[in-house]
Amino acid sequence: MNEIDIFKIINRKDKLFENDILEKSKELLEIISQSSFLVIGAGGSIGQAVTKEIALRNPRLLYCIDVSENSLVELVRDIRSSNYECKNLKTFNVDIGSKLFIDFFNLSPTFDYVLNLSALKHVRSEKDAFSLLRMIHTNIFYTRDSVELSINNDAKKYFCVSTDKAANPVNFMGASKRIMELYLSNYKNKINISSARFANVAFSNGSLLEGFQYRIQKNQPIAAPTDISRYFVSSKEAGELCLMSAIFGMSEEIFFPKLSKDKDMISMSDIAIRYLDFIGFKPHLCKSEDEARNIDINGLKSKSLWPCFFTESSTSGEKKFEEFFRDTEEINLNRFRDIGIIKNHKTAQIKQLNEFESFIKKLSPSKLNKKDLEYEFQALLSNFSHFETDLNLDDKM
Repeated sequence: MNEIDIFKIINRKDKLFENDILEKSKELLEIISQSSFLVIGAGGSIGQAVTKEIALRNPRLLYCIDVSENSLVELVRDIRSSNYECKNLKTFNVDIGSKLFIDFFNLSPTFDYVLNLSALKHVRSEKDAFSLLRMIHTNIFYTRDSVELSINNDAKKYFCVSTDKAANPVNFMGASKRIMELYLSNYKNKINISSARFANVAFSNGSLLEGFQYRIQKNQPIAAPTDISRYFVSSKEAGELCLMSAIFGMSEEIFFPKLSKDKDMISMSDIAIRYLDFIGFKPHLCKSEDEARNIDINGLKSKSLWPCFFTESSTSGEKKFEEFFRDTEEINLNRFRDIGIIKNHKTAQIKQLNEFESFIKKLSPSKLNKKDLEYEFQALLSNFSHFETDLNLDDKM
């Protein structure tokens, strides 16, 4: 879906970072064209977006790695089939958590900029011990390891994507990203590190809006919570925010989009209605999942209606509304027109981080207890309060 159509659905007329990108266009081109880049997690929605932003400005070298072979293939096809002048692009099918990743770094040329877009970003990863442990290792420890490799590789800048859910976290995903931010701050004297927190990326892989597309294609009902609200940005905007932070962010800075709570935040059920309206349907409200699944969809379609089940959220770890920063964080709203900056002063003692890592290393899927895990997270994050209902997203339609 093109960006203009996305803006119609998310109820926004203007491109969010257009003025900031334009103001910095000459500087961006000059820096990128003279620099070498490594993008980790380049096959994901945001990874592809930021890779294309770099490729657009003809970098001296652009290496991309991802665990998804197919995503890398499509990324290359997309860049080579578009009006990019990127000549020195190479992709590698490597897992950030593997020994091969270490070998890759040791055998690669020096990268000026390392951008880490790899992450487990879904709250549903809390549903079982296997997914939860992988999320913790990917979001925290593999990130920490990649910072150390970047330092040893003499990289001059490291960027890592965070999440809005790191502000006052109520789920392990957001808390893992906040702990990641604490880890990163401990390297501030060894390498320049910045990050970004941003909104839901509309129609990104695994997003609710992409899910709506699949439900329509498969002649299935749409479900969405009525009491959860989010901000939305396009994939290109997500890539632009990451690029601006990677190039212009100073150590300990976290970039975020300046979005209005009153104007830009939309409930998940309202975004579903807006999407249906865009494709020519009105919602037919059902009272239960069973009713939505068993209704005569073809009969409704003939009347330009689509079955929908909208209800209040009842799953673990779901935050009711989106926020980019806590009241106690230092905020700068003056450097850019549409980008705000958090100064990540808070650090954790090395002893605390080592104790946390020692606890995680001892865990196995058979021995993981969420309450014990929450206690260890709270030792680093005093404001972490896990929202648990014993129901996860995979239990619902």
